[in-house]
Amino acid sequence: MENKRSSFTGKIGFVLAAAGSAVGLGNIWRFPYLAARYGGGIFLLVYLVLAVTFGFVLMCAEIAIGRKTGKSAIGAFSALSKKYRFIGALASVVPMLILPYYSVIGGWVMKYFTVFVSGGINDAAQSGFFDSFIEKPLEPVGWFLLYIGLTALVVLFGVEKGVEKVSKLMMPVLVVLTIGIAVYTMFMPGAMDGVKYYITPDFSKFSVNTVLGAMGQLFYSMSLAMGIMITYGSYMKKEVSIEGSVRQIELFDTGIAFLAGLMIVPAVFSFSGGDEAALNQGPGLMFVTLPKVFASIESIGGSIIGALFFLMVMFAALTSSISLMETVVSIVRDKLGWGRKTACIAVFAGSAALGLPSAFGFSIWSKVKLAGMSILDMFDFFSNSILMPAVALLTSLFIGYVIKPKSLTDEIELTGRFKKKTMFSVMIKYVCPVFIVLILISSVLDGLGIADI
Repeated sequence: MENKRSSFTGKIGFVLAAAGSAVGLGNIWRFPYLAARYGGGIFLLVYLVLAVTFGFVLMCAEIAIGRKTGKSAIGAFSALSKKYRFIGALASVVPMLILPYYSVIGGWVMKYFTVFVSGGINDAAQSGFFDSFIEKPLEPVGWFLLYIGLTALVVLFGVEKGVEKVSKLMMPVLVVLTIGIAVYTMFMPGAMDGVKYYITPDFSKFSVNTVLGAMGQLFYSMSLAMGIMITYGSYMKKEVSIEGSVRQIELFDTGIAFLAGLMIVPAVFSFSGGDEAALNQGPGLMFVTLPKVFASIESIGGSIIGALFFLMVMFAALTSSISLMETVVSIVRDKLGWGRKTACIAVFAGSAALGLPSAFGFSIWSKVKLAGMSILDMFDFFSNSILMPAVALLTSLFIGYVIKPKSLTDEIELTGRFKKKTMFSVMIKYVCPVFIVLILISSVLDGLGIADI
């Protein structure tokens, strides 16, 4: 018997849940270090322009596909054209691959939160603390299982009582914490130089790589090309405006990413004496550099700020992993007709098993490498650098030349005139495919170390 489709209670529930999905670790650590890597203010400007054009179009498209069909990715593409259901299958693989290793990183965040809460700020600031932690064979696995178990518990309660309720609680707290920490760090000695670097566009630093870096970040930051927005769209009521909702999701997502940069860039500038290289460290920025920053201001509340920071990061990570698991559970339920409880337990078990190699990849399986990448990095590279751009490219071509943009603009216009209809049609047919091919090529070359892009 087919399961009755769940739904969000209304626009606020949908927007906060979708924004929670979009706001994740990519906003907190990846956005600030990319901003530093590509010239600060000029990267910020390029990203904002792309978010309201490129990102807006792709998000509208995915939500409209979900609401039009009332199904998750595989079922949605199959309902629109059985010949192209493989696109939905590819999209479904993305969250299945990301959820396990993302939850390993989520476990690291939980570990750091408890360290700061228990007064271990000086321990966390030690140079070898992070490496010694992830190189332990069992402790990271324990945190990983705790984190993914908490994620599964929320999803078990369903769309309205689980996903929506938790998003309504976490998102406002996340915003308040981010604003509060950003304001605090801006007044640290020497921090204003970092603020100027971050928000002032330097056009001499503009390059093709700036655009490619900003476009690539959109996929990470806005939960695109991984079936999430299709799934959430399938829970969206017909009377809720897609266009208006996407604008609000973008405001949340871009706002948090901006504030994360305003929180991290000035703090690291202050700590490093204006050394831009201190920002260009990827994940190490969050787990190695920032604990040192918080320890350096311990006399003026560094322990409290550090604890609040990792609480904020944990909330951001959880809202994203919840959306990833909800998407996979929805796919399993649509495909196999299982109840939520059975599907949730199966997804939890499968994700836990698939996540173990990533958790062990820095300890007992640390010698397993591909192109110099750890197991976790391999999963990240394959899902983010290859599958996501490929899914986005296929989706754009499918909408532009198979079902035609009108099939989705009609869905979007159920609640009124779609103001950006012309831009949507032009971008989905001509602009997005070109941009995505460039992202795919550049991200693969960068990931394999062939070119530093």
